[in-house]
Amino acid sequence: MYAMLNQEVLEHFYHCFKYKDAEGMVSCYHDKVVFTDPAFGTLKGEAAKNMWRMLLERSTTLDIDYSNISADAEHGKAHWTATYIFSKTNREVVNHVTSKFEFKDGKIIRHIDSFNLKIWANQALGIKSTLLHLFGQLKPVVQSNARKTLIGYIKKRR
Repeated sequence: MYAMLNQEVLEHFYHCFKYKDAEGMVSCYHDKVVFTDPAFGTLKGEAAKNMWRMLLERSTTLDIDYSNISADAEHGKAHWTATYIFSKTNREVVNHVTSKFEFKDGKIIRHIDSFNLKIWANQALGIKSTLLHLFGQLKPVVQSNARKTLIGYIKKRR
C-alpha cells in the first residue's frame, strides 16, 4: 500500500515542481523533513519548505524535466534537470540532479539531492568558481551565500 502512495507523493512533488507550485511541493513534506543538497547543506522543517518557496518565487526562467521516479514502502528516487538563468550572474545553468527520499506517514521525511557542485558553479559563477575551488572555498562560499539568501527570504515572509 505505502509503495503506491509513496510513488504518488513523488509524482505529485515533481509535477508541482515543474509547474512552480511551491505549496503543492511542500505539502508532500513531513513537518520534520530533513533536506540536504550541495548548495544549501542541510535544512530542516520549515527552512526546507521555505527554500522551495523562495526558489520558485524568484525563478522566472526555471524549466524542470524529471524522470525515473520510483518508490517502495520506505524509499524513493528520481532524476531531474533544472534549466534556468542564475540571477546573480545572468548565466545559464543546466543542473542534473539525482534525488533520494525516505518516507514517514505518507510524506517525505528525508530528501537528499545530489549534483556536481563544481559543474554547477562553473555554469553559475564562471571563472570565480575556479578560484573558489582552487582555494578549497567553493562549497563553504556557495552554502553561506545560499543560506544568507534563504534567511533574508524567511525574514521578509514574517
